[in-house]
Amino acid sequence: MEHSPSLVKEVVRDQDAVFANRDVSIAANIASYGGNDIGWSKPNSQWRNMRKIFIQEMMVSNKSLETSYNLRKDEVRKTIIDLVHTKKGKPIEIGELSFRTELNVILNMLWGGIIGVEEGERIGAEFRVLISKIIDLFGKPNISDFYPGLAGLDIQGVKKQMENYMQSMDNIFNAVIALHKHKLSGGVKKRRKERLSPNPVRATGEKGFRAWGTDTTATTVEWAMAKLMNNPEVMAKAQKELSDVVGLNNMIEESHMPDLKYLEAVIKETLHLHPTLPLLVPRSPAQSSTIGGYTIPKNSRVIINIWSIQRDPSIWDNSNEFRPERFMDDNGKLDFGGNNFHYLRLDAGERYVLACLAAERMLVYIGFSFAFF
Repeated sequence: MEHSPSLVKEVVRDQDAVFANRDVSIAANIASYGGNDIGWSKPNSQWRNMRKIFIQEMMVSNKSLETSYNLRKDEVRKTIIDLVHTKKGKPIEIGELSFRTELNVILNMLWGGIIGVEEGERIGAEFRVLISKIIDLFGKPNISDFYPGLAGLDIQGVKKQMENYMQSMDNIFNAVIALHKHKLSGGVKKRRKERLSPNPVRATGEKGFRAWGTDTTATTVEWAMAKLMNNPEVMAKAQKELSDVVGLNNMIEESHMPDLKYLEAVIKETLHLHPTLPLLVPRSPAQSSTIGGYTIPKNSRVIINIWSIQRDPSIWDNSNEFRPERFMDDNGKLDFGGNNFHYLRLDAGERYVLACLAAERMLVYIGFSFAFF
């Protein structure tokens, strides 16, 4: 387990090509159709094709994000209006609300024009339940991952559960794909597509929901709101900035975000204390290598403990305190780009998560909107 920025740099940059493979758990192997999505596949030609499709077709580029802005705005506004009219003065589950809001945005972006409103709501409700179960199963320790000799017994039932969930996932995707094909058959000319078998296509689509950060964004928004409520001075500063920049009784626009420096610092500080993936996604070297003077055998599991690094008092002043001010004077050096090895969000190197830009946009927009409410 790596818990030093210098060792992290060796793994994710200096020897990135060696350590680019993932250590695929049984649950991940099933969910990715045998390691066939951009998150778990080996970095080969098929992986690069999937990466290209993911960027072009799943709204993770700057251009796509700009194009889809109205969808994000409408969904967030619907949530805020619902809060004002039906939930004011009542307890709110911030995590569930954030998760539902972002998932609705993604569903509308991916197939809003393919299925009707009522059918979309039905599928969306079914999908929210399913994706929550898959996410929970991903985080469940599985004895079969640590003792492969026991994998055939599936003692905890993880393999069977994930197979059932993915069958349900396939049913949803197959139904939507069939509708889309039916529409295309009406004379719409198809453009040339990269040659990928159906499973990687479905895996890439399912990856879109996870990598966009539906669960991780919701968790971070929940942590941010908890930190604000437990730090009244920080809350007061954030609300004053919102009032000065946005104005009272106005809705936040994404155009306001560059001017909301303190709230951006609040989000960054939340991720500093509560990183999205505390141990990142385990890597596995394609060949034996040396890191920090130690030999790392081929196919071993390498875990990067970013939680420990981001609370290391030798790196961070008052490392366990919630102090957004530490990000106010960093001149943008501490960002989510994967170039600061003592502050990582999801990963770095060739495996830098493609959807970080989209997830960050949603995280900040939803977080700011909820803070203003």
